[in-house]
Amino acid sequence: MKRMAAISAAVLCALSCGGPRTQGSVALLAPQRPTGEMPAMIELYQADRNALERATHLPFATRRRDRMAKFYDGWEKTLAAVDFGALPQEGRVDYLLFKNQLRHDRDALDRRPKMDDAAKPLVPFGELIAGLEEARRAFEPVDGEKAAGRLVELARMVKDAKKDLGAPDRPAAHRAAEWVDRLRSTLKSWHAFYSGYDPVFTWWADKPWKEADRELEGYASLLRDKSGERKDGAEGLVGTPIGSDGLQAELAREMIPYSAEELIAVARREFAWCEERMKEASRELGCGDDWAKALELVKSKHVAPGKQPELIRDLAREAIEFLDQRDLVTIPEVCRDVWRMEMMPPERQRVTPYFTGGEVISVSYPTADMPHDQKLMSMRGNNVSFAHATVHHEIIPGHHLQLYMSERHRPYRRLFRTPFLVEGWALYWEMLLWDLGFGRTAEERVGMLFWRVHRCARIIVSLGFHLGTMQPAEMVDFLVKKVGHEVDGATAEVRRYIGGDYGPLYQAAYMLGGLQIRALYKELVTSGKMTARAFHDAVLRENAIPIEMIRASLTGQELTSDFASRWRFAD
Repeated sequence: MKRMAAISAAVLCALSCGGPRTQGSVALLAPQRPTGEMPAMIELYQADRNALERATHLPFATRRRDRMAKFYDGWEKTLAAVDFGALPQEGRVDYLLFKNQLRHDRDALDRRPKMDDAAKPLVPFGELIAGLEEARRAFEPVDGEKAAGRLVELARMVKDAKKDLGAPDRPAAHRAAEWVDRLRSTLKSWHAFYSGYDPVFTWWADKPWKEADRELEGYASLLRDKSGERKDGAEGLVGTPIGSDGLQAELAREMIPYSAEELIAVARREFAWCEERMKEASRELGCGDDWAKALELVKSKHVAPGKQPELIRDLAREAIEFLDQRDLVTIPEVCRDVWRMEMMPPERQRVTPYFTGGEVISVSYPTADMPHDQKLMSMRGNNVSFAHATVHHEIIPGHHLQLYMSERHRPYRRLFRTPFLVEGWALYWEMLLWDLGFGRTAEERVGMLFWRVHRCARIIVSLGFHLGTMQPAEMVDFLVKKVGHEVDGATAEVRRYIGGDYGPLYQAAYMLGGLQIRALYKELVTSGKMTARAFHDAVLRENAIPIEMIRASLTGQELTSDFASRWRFAD
């Protein structure tokens, strides 16, 4: 394209004007104020969609799909009426982001029922409860005697479901248990709306509701027994794969023109590179090519109880100083001053065994009341060298800096937020800091490589799970034997991957997003078109959108209204 080589006007300004403006000795980045019709449209869509989701998002709701389909139809017509050719580059990027998101939201409305087909027969009473709540939300008057009859019918249906349950598919039982919990909560809210306020309803319905509630509670417990999720270790891991078609739809939303199988191949290639570097560090530590032995040596070097906060503080300061000395990115003064620390509760460490971050970094370390073996595993898993490689990922230049900037630059783009930028940005810095020699000793390099191998493994096991080629126990085994995780840490990781709290591509997004930003860095910085600082500042000011659209913005790429992703960033 004739404009592909051009750098956007905003980026050129940052370069020609000598970089961002300063206040005292600390650089600032002027907030990017939204201009034009697209930001306003996007904000309105977000507000209305969120309002509709709050009002209609019920399990087994019969009215939701038609209402949301009507909403999406209206917005597709509104967007089609926009004169794409008259938009500036930023507006064209917003248009394509919005079109892509709208298509994804509409497709998800059609895909979800198909994904739930296996679990629906286990909840034959779902539409009854949803119907009661939908009638209430539609302000239809309640008939206490009829409501009591529906509750008696509900209790009978739940009892019958228990008798007929048999030996269901484990993921289906897990999904059904989640539904029953939500339906029970919905029914409780429905009952509370009338009980005590409507004396006729209260007289008729209170006792039947209590019976139905007991039956629902017991059924959810039985489903969890059948799913096996209460078992210890890997046997208790259960989730619902979305299949190849589901993964392809999610990749389309992220503007990534690869199949899941191709991305697994990319991960294995990166894995092989890491293993070679691991062997090099292992030789330096006197362990020969046995990098597992070198990893054990590194794990044994952790701080004493009570000293972990001091370690995190010092590592955060070290990373910031490293960035400042090399003029790699603008770190606003307030961003430097407001990050904080908390200790992670033991129950949360079951799911998140390592640090998490942002403005507040949550520090994982054993507590006094943990069993002895769990204490040792946690200390080994959060050793000094591993922490050296993760603190900058969580604070600066990673998540804290990134989230700080996303609240101040093009915040209307939160609708398009993607883990490929959120996690990819932090992972990209792990790669760049490796290249710049941030790992000074062999032990520190082992720590950095451990996490890099871990990101490769996340792609392999999470996509393998959703493709149906890897079971949870195999995923745990892979993380322990191929990456070097402790068993408890690996189990907690897999529980997080498949539990449903994260999107199906979230775990793959770390390494793949990092590779995207790395490819863009080579295109713009290694080529000499931008300084490293100008590049990093520009990426942050685009907000956390699919990285192909950041590339289009920074390069001034020629865009059309029927744009399709073709960027083969990992080839």
